[in-house]
Order: sequence, then structure tokens, then C-alpha cells
Amino acid sequence: MDLTEQLAAAVGAAHVLTGDDIGEDYSHDEAITSAGQRPAYVVRPGETSEVAAVLRIANEHSVPVTGRGAGTGMSGAGVAVEGGILVSFERMNQVLEIDEANHMAVVQPGVTLDELDKVLAPRGLVYPVFPGEYSASLGGNVNTNAGGMRAVKYGVTRHHVIGLEAVLAAGDVIRTGGKIVKSSTGYDLTQLILGSEGTLALVTEATLRLYPRAEHQATVLAPFATLDEVTEAIPRIVASGVGPLILEYIDMMTMAAMSYQFGIDLGIPEDVKSTALAYLVVMMEQTHADRLDDDVEALAGLVSDLGALDVYVLPAGSAAQLIDAREKAFWVAKSAGADEIIDIVVPRASVPDFMRRVSELAQANETLVAGCGHAGDGNVHMSVFQKDPEVLATVMHGLFAIGTDLGGAISGEHGLGTEKKKYFMQLEDPVKIDLMRGIKAAFDPNGILNPGKVFD
Repeated sequence: MDLTEQLAAAVGAAHVLTGDDIGEDYSHDEAITSAGQRPAYVVRPGETSEVAAVLRIANEHSVPVTGRGAGTGMSGAGVAVEGGILVSFERMNQVLEIDEANHMAVVQPGVTLDELDKVLAPRGLVYPVFPGEYSASLGGNVNTNAGGMRAVKYGVTRHHVIGLEAVLAAGDVIRTGGKIVKSSTGYDLTQLILGSEGTLALVTEATLRLYPRAEHQATVLAPFATLDEVTEAIPRIVASGVGPLILEYIDMMTMAAMSYQFGIDLGIPEDVKSTALAYLVVMMEQTHADRLDDDVEALAGLVSDLGALDVYVLPAGSAAQLIDAREKAFWVAKSAGADEIIDIVVPRASVPDFMRRVSELAQANETLVAGCGHAGDGNVHMSVFQKDPEVLATVMHGLFAIGTDLGGAISGEHGLGTEKKKYFMQLEDPVKIDLMRGIKAAFDPNGILNPGKVFD
């Protein structure tokens, strides 16, 4: 049998696509700088045994394999390799179990965040990682260690995935972790596979930690005259004990673009708008309304003392509009013609220094750098507008060099994929890169799993 026939025997002929039957959507993710690549084969397995069969076939024929969830990634990690197999998890989209006694969920990789939330909401539970795109799949989140606005309170995917089922390159199926909250038993393979961008294994099941869903929320918007004041207020707010669910900064340009594109009117007077260069958005949640009122009062007093031009407690509708727009800031930047979008992370207390140095870099290279970010955890999202490729490369390298110099990392949540790996190779410790190559070789001796991602 040829390769197509073998794949058809593994997953069923209806679930193997080749040639013109492969839709354009399978050729790309949402990385704005990736050219995309149409795979030679798209296979759509329906269960773990079929994934294992596909990998056995691919490993035998040395055919590269890339896993794909919803295609919402932003680094090119979900783009197939030329001549390769794209394993789409769209059929493996079941919530397998909600264990209310242990506050755990077991899901397949094709389940989206929105689908999981609809199952959890009636039970008064929540999976707290929301990276901004609710159509994103859990498998994609696991593979990129996705974060999002709620990371300041709950952390990122890594903190909530406590077990995996995964298929190795040769087709072996392993289970890591489980419904236990701690273990000191050997190497932590769950954490090793998490964030590996499909280069070590294909995840076929994830066990997630759940939390009680807080019923009461409030959102505070505080405009500031300077970005410095915003960034210097961040550690003070975190240290205050109010425990924000969301702590975001939005610069003036991004706020104006979001307001225009989504028709948001937050009721801010024109004299304040004309003075404010940056905004803090703070959302809090509580199980009791009176406790939430106390937190809002304490926060309003604190941000006023920290130099806010004014403090607004947004009505629920306006707050939802603003948070939704902030989550879609990537699309705003993309439609505005951004040439690069990055997600550098630095220690929270280093954000003011980072922003000052970025401003100097941008001015020196006549480049527009606008943005917003998860201020509470130091994850800064920036849109870079520079049409000259050589100048853009200089600016990009400079941005990542500033971040790493301050003890940060090139990507806080989007991953390296193909689009950021060259900066990783340039700026990371070569000893660490060699160690990662050794780990890759141990998991995937023939190098079939998502080659060319993370490093060459």
C-alpha cells in the first residue's frame, strides 16, 4: 500500500485529505509573518489509537508530522512541513469527564475553551486560563503553554494541566501525571511536554484543574498622564492584596484604535482623553458582593494615590465591551497593518525600565511601537510598524535583547514556532539549546515531530 492507503487504513478514507481536497485554512495559523504551507496529507483521527497508528506510519516512512488544533496560534508552530502530514484534532473534541469532587476535567485536544466553559458554567466551575481567543483548542493551549489576561491571578496553562495522554513519535502511548495535586516521582514529563509546540509528542488528552466560579465582578479603568506612571503602579497594585483577576495596561494609540474599531464609548470626558497617554484596566472578582465593594473602594483609593487622572468603575456592559476589545487587540493591530506582533515577558518590576528602553529603541530607528499587555505578570504585547525589512530586523532583535537582558524571555505565551526561533537561537544560552536538542532526540529519534519549530 502507498502512504495514502496506509493512512486511510488507520483513520478511515473519509478522514484523509490530499491535493485539492485540502482547504486553504489547513495551510496556516494566525502568525502575520508566516507564508504558510499546504501539507501533503491532512488526517483527522477520532481516537488515540488512530493517532498512534498515524505516527507509526509516519515514523516508518520518515514523513514529518505537525499537530493542529483550532489554528489560532501566532508563531507558525501549527503550520505543516512541506510534504508532511497535518494531524487535525477537530474530531477529538469531547469533554470526557467533569470530576466535581476533585475539581478536575478530562478533555480531548480538539475541545475549545468556549465549549469547555459552556459545560462548566452550569456546575459553578471554571477553567481559568483564557488567552483571549475562546475558539482556541485545549490542545493548542497545552502545546504553547498559553496564558492570557487572568494569569496575574491564576497563572498560565502550565499551572492547571496536571496530567496528559500523549503519543510519541514511534506510536507509543504514555500517560503522565493524573488527578493528583503533587508528585515527587521521577521526572515531570507533563511539564516537559507542555509548551513543546508539538515537537516532543502529540497530546491526545489533558487533565485540567478547575476552580469555583466567582459570581461577582467589577472592572476599574484608570487613565494616567504617562506610561511610566502606569508601569510603576503595577507592582504596587499587586502588592496591595486586592488580588486582581485582570491587570492590563493599554497605551493611548491602542485604546483609540480599539474604541474606533469596536464602537466603544466608556464615558471618559474629552479633557481626560486628551491628557491620558496610557490606561490601567483592573478587574476583580469575589464570591460575595460586599467583599467586592470593599476591594473596589481600596483599589480606587490606591490608583488615585498613584497618580491616576481619574478612576472609573465601569458598568457591566461597558466592562465586557472593553475586555472583549482588549482580547481582540491582535486583530486590531493586524488590520492596522502591523509588521510584527510580539509577546515579550520580563519580571514585573522591570516593566518600567523595559518600556523606557523600548521607547528609546523605537525613536532611534524611526519605528512605531504600540501596545498593551498583561501588566500584572510582565507580559508585554507590542505591535511593530516598520516597512523597511532591515530596520525591522534591527528593531526586533533589539526588543528581544532588551527583554532577555532584563531577565525576561522572548515569548511569554505565543511560543517560538518558526517566527521567533531565530531570535531564540541568537540570544539563548547555546548550552541550553544543545540540552533541548538532546531531549528532542530522546523523544523523537528520527526527527519527524514538527521539525523546524522552536529550533532548526
